[in-house]
Amino acid sequence: MLGSVGRRGVRALAGALSGEGAARGGSAAAAAAIPLLPLAGPSAEGRERALSSAAAALREGGLVAVPTDTVYGVACLAQDSRALRAVYRLKGRDGAKPLAVCLADVVQVHRYCKVAVPDQLLHDLLPGPVTLVLERSQALNPDLNPFTPLVGVRVPSHWFVRELARVCAAPLALTSANISAQASSLAVMEFQELWPHLALVVDGGPLGDLQRPECRLGSTVVDISVPGKFKVIRPGCALTQTVEILVKKHGLTAESPDL
Repeated sequence: MLGSVGRRGVRALAGALSGEGAARGGSAAAAAAIPLLPLAGPSAEGRERALSSAAAALREGGLVAVPTDTVYGVACLAQDSRALRAVYRLKGRDGAKPLAVCLADVVQVHRYCKVAVPDQLLHDLLPGPVTLVLERSQALNPDLNPFTPLVGVRVPSHWFVRELARVCAAPLALTSANISAQASSLAVMEFQELWPHLALVVDGGPLGDLQRPECRLGSTVVDISVPGKFKVIRPGCALTQTVEILVKKHGLTAESPDL
């Protein structure tokens, strides 16, 4: 987590960006205690400050809640083994369930994975609400999902989380911002129970219609680690278009007879 100096700096910035300064008395002090950083309508300078604050939190081993193109996520540096363990503790997550990694750009997939599909396939699906499961390379932290030779890779179509990975110059481990087995979150107020355990909560506003369950499906997860084949691990929010690209454009065969 953030050290005391770093945490005070992040909280001060969050208070400044949300318009809650010390002049507002006791309520401002209470608000400042929440590591909440709004993104709604900031200037270019404000966006840069938000990115630098989130990156600083991650580099100090903290966990940061971030908006994505599907649901809110919790991120840490994938190469930070202590932070990875903290993610599992935070969510009460089964240690045998893998974490995905988030990259800034599609080209970085080749660094962290052994790719057995054409580059065009990667670019047809990413950036977007899809997690591609590939064979991992030795560049990834061996403590990340040590029980499997595979890794799920995301390049979301959301500027903040991609720029955060770029600023950190490292892959982010990414999972949904909720207690395991609970519903995914479309707004930061929906995972308030996690806030005290996070270094920073980046508020990108509502990510979908809170009343529509289909908005909480998360990314479509597809295993393309076997040449010429694919397997749907989780249908998610982009199943139809993903399967169409894999089958009709690239000629892959589904492992499941149901597809």
